[in-house]
Amino acid sequence: MRSTFFDPGQMTARLNLEVPVETPDGQGGATTVFEERASAWALIEPVASAVAEEAGSEIFTRTHRIWLRWRTDVSIGMRLRKGARIFRIGATEDPDETRRYLICHCEEKLP
Repeated sequence: MRSTFFDPGQMTARLNLEVPVETPDGQGGATTVFEERASAWALIEPVASAVAEEAGSEIFTRTHRIWLRWRTDVSIGMRLRKGARIFRIGATEDPDETRRYLICHCEEKLP
């Protein structure tokens, strides 16, 4: 496997890693809230944008490739936050299988 060259100095965005926590609502369901677990420096690369109609209004969605240093505690369903921006993690990968970096394929909904 060929090693991926990546300049870690490009990781200039400070992101918070958040995990979903479900709390029973007393009626058989659950309320999901997100709790911050860690902070990390990252590189955010926009990949694509799309527009969809939802409930009579346009919803803009942008996908991103977010590079982090390797972590074992990141999985699908978590999210990354930068201020008011929320990036939902849909998939993760180790680009060169050396456990140096982790790429999170994320989706961001825009108002």
